[in-house]
Amino acid sequence: MVDSGEERLKALQTAIAACRLCRDDPARGPDHRLPHEPRPVAVLSATAKILIAGQAPGLRVHESGLPFNDASGDRLRQWLSVDRAAFYDPRNFAIVPMGFCFPGYDRHGSDLPPRSECAPLWRQRVMEAMPQIELVLAVGHYAQRWHLGQDCPKSMTETARNWHRYVKRNQGPAVLPMPHPSWRNTGWLRRHPWFEAELLPFLRERIRVLTR
Repeated sequence: MVDSGEERLKALQTAIAACRLCRDDPARGPDHRLPHEPRPVAVLSATAKILIAGQAPGLRVHESGLPFNDASGDRLRQWLSVDRAAFYDPRNFAIVPMGFCFPGYDRHGSDLPPRSECAPLWRQRVMEAMPQIELVLAVGHYAQRWHLGQDCPKSMTETARNWHRYVKRNQGPAVLPMPHPSWRNTGWLRRHPWFEAELLPFLRERIRVLTR
């Protein structure tokens, strides 16, 4: 017999996949509809102890329906020290971005921020449906602001630099703030060697413990 919690999680996953709010009733009015057919991308899990909280899918992820199926995902898996099979195993990781759909591009050709409709409607429901989560990897400032709340500094750099503080919080799952693994952040990584020297070893050890 399927556990009622798993049934609720499956129903939530189905509801997310069917969501068309950003197309049908955009928060900023009809002139701000999502300019393409929505394709929500999220992987919920009843057993994973680690939640990867990203920003929003890029175009390649939108086309494939597979989260982090791009160069950023390759770098993220390198940071985590896991292969693709382990990464996409829902027993290991839940992968739920702040915005479920590819938001499109701005006039400069860069990805737009996560849609503002997603988090207010879905985020708390997702977290309540996965009470077993012990560690949230808050990838990028949008995820950090939601998961850290008023405790989140304005700067992503300041937030990530103070990672010790957030993983030791006594309320809810531990939150580990991280930069986005985009190759555009290569310069940031060079300027902040503490990320690879201090944060990544801690991260990899937690991944090893929580996925065994």
